[in-house]
Formats: sequence, C-alpha cells, structure tokens
Amino acid sequence: MAAQIDPFYAIGVSSLAHALKAEGRSIIHMEFGQPSTGAPRAAIAAAHQVLDTEGMGYWESAPLKARICRHYAETYGVTLEPRQLTLTCGASPGLVLALSMSFQPGDVIAMARPGYVAYRNTVKALHMQPLEIACGAETRFQLTAAVLAALDPAPAGVILASPANPTGTVIPGAELEAIARVCRERGIRIVSDEIYHGLSYAEPTRSMLEFEPRAIVVNSFSKYFSMAGWRLGWVVVPNEEAHRAHAYMGALFLTAPSLAQHAGLVAMDCRDELEGHVATYRRNRQLLLDALPALGLAEIAPPDGAFYIWANIAHLTDDSLAFCKDLLRDTGVATAPGIDFDPVEGRHFIRLSFAVSTPEVEEAIRRMVPWFADRGRP
Repeated sequence: MAAQIDPFYAIGVSSLAHALKAEGRSIIHMEFGQPSTGAPRAAIAAAHQVLDTEGMGYWESAPLKARICRHYAETYGVTLEPRQLTLTCGASPGLVLALSMSFQPGDVIAMARPGYVAYRNTVKALHMQPLEIACGAETRFQLTAAVLAALDPAPAGVILASPANPTGTVIPGAELEAIARVCRERGIRIVSDEIYHGLSYAEPTRSMLEFEPRAIVVNSFSKYFSMAGWRLGWVVVPNEEAHRAHAYMGALFLTAPSLAQHAGLVAMDCRDELEGHVATYRRNRQLLLDALPALGLAEIAPPDGAFYIWANIAHLTDDSLAFCKDLLRDTGVATAPGIDFDPVEGRHFIRLSFAVSTPEVEEAIRRMVPWFADRGRP
C-alpha cells in the first residue's frame, strides 16, 4: 500500500502569491527557505566556461569531494576520506539515501516537532514510522539527550537538525556530545541534517561528526552557498559504509548534476561574497526582531541560525494556513503556515524567511505592522 503523504502547504501559499503577482500585485516572498541571491559570480562564470567547452555526462567530481574533505578539516577538525562522501542531487535525495541505506521498513525514526516537513514525509514514503516528539521553548524546540534517553523502546534512528528549520535554533556542542553518547549507548543511528551550517548569528555551529564519527551527515549547496536551483549536496557516511552509499546513489539517482559540481567546486572558495549574504541575513534578522513587538509577536523561537522566525500567533488564530493566505491577499507578504512543520500545534504558528533583500524586509514590516495591529484589536 502506498504511503499517505501530507501536502507541503507552503507550496499552495506560493502558488497563490505567483497568481497575485501575475495580476500585477507586489509580492514579497518570505514563504520558502531559499536565498534570493544567486550562486557566487565566479561559480557562474565557471559554469559558462564548462558549458562552452565540455559535453558533460554522468560524473562524480573527485576535486569537489577532496575540497569538501578539506572543509571538514578546516571547519570542524574532522578528518574524512573522499570515499566517505557521496555527491547528491541536493539534500532531499541525500535524506532519501541516508534513510534507505541505514534503516528497514517499519523502523521507528525519532524527530523533533516542529521540524522540516520532508523528515516526516520521507520517513513515511520509505514505509518507516516517524516518531515526532513535541519540543517547546523549554528545550529550544530541539531534541535533547534526556528526551532520547527516556524513549522506551529506543527508536532505530533519529534525525537532528542544527540550525533547525523552521525555528533557526542551534544545539550547543555540549548537548550534541550528550546526544551522541546516549545514541551510542542505546543503539540509535544518527542522521544529522547540517544544511544550514555557515548560517549562524551567535555561537558557531558544530558538526555531529565531531562527537559521533558513525553519524550520517546530510548537507547541501542550497543555503549557505546560495545554489538552491543547482541541486547539489552531499552525504557523509562511515568508511565501511561508503560502498553501500555509492551503490544506493547510483541505483536511485545516478549522479549529481555535472554542471553543478563544476560550479560548486568554485563556490567553496567564494567566501567573501558568501559572508556578505550572511551579513545581509544578520541585518534582516535584527530588523524583524526589532519589529516583532509592533507585530504583537511576543513568543518566537531563538533564531540563532538559518534564516527563519518561528512565531506564535495563537492569540490571533487557530488556522495558520488561512491566516497566511489572508496576510498574503491583504499585504502581498507571503509566509509559511506552521502546519507544514508541526501537524499538531502548527495551526498556532507561522514561519517567516528573511533570506530576501533588506529593502524587501523593510517593506514587509511596513505592510505587516498595521495589518497585525488590526488583527489584534478585539
């Protein structure tokens, strides 16, 4: 029997936004977690050169894998061999690869609620059982070692994300270490989604590989490297599982896009340009944090990383999807309904992405302040 998969409601909001734009409306897209900037200029130039000189084909770039290994050594002090890396068509196929090669149908996979919609849906699609654990402000909307230690029976696996979508919260290094210890003791396999690494505004993000070498790590060029449409990512596995990972990748997806691999290699050395994007996100984040009182949004997750504000709107509605559509129709500001990320409490939350330009954030705030004020009146 085919698995029942929930829709991604933000896609519907975005479709409405594009329909309104086609009618001539001014739309500010804060509904999706994707940078509004393009790939680094040098990466685009390299792609043009490759298009002009190479026919391309199925291929896995040895230079790119070596460069990613150097990134882990320089950033986290973790030594990897290139064979431990499998290049993927973005993080979404990377998650499919990580889960399908590591678990069996029927296995229970724990994850935080709220959390990225694809965790729940991908686990279901692979005929595994998602165990969504309610995480609130007291644990910074993240799973903890204590929570995992108390699960009875222990799940087969756990998906972690730090920084997280939709909250932007970061798991401190000491807690990651404690989680790794509990998972080793209980035989829980860790899948660590590190797609938002590089996007932090407080303490640096730590890789789970610093604490658990057997963890499977999923990452991508979509967020920090501003290459969402290029569909390029990678999965890190233990050395002894490298052959299995490559076999699954080849059978399911063949290879990552050749053009994206050429561009990704160049993008990894465009740090000045990319850090400029992070500086923009930092400004946008502060603008929204400063504006939240005027919007009446007093309860938010600490946005220490990624580029999201996860805000409680329970005082205004119990239907976040209808709320987002009304906000869009009335102001032209597109946001994501919380039910995508939390099927239980998400009706009381919205997510705003600040991965847009600073003028767009300023204009969105100008439009939203009176709208939220009207909504807040008895």
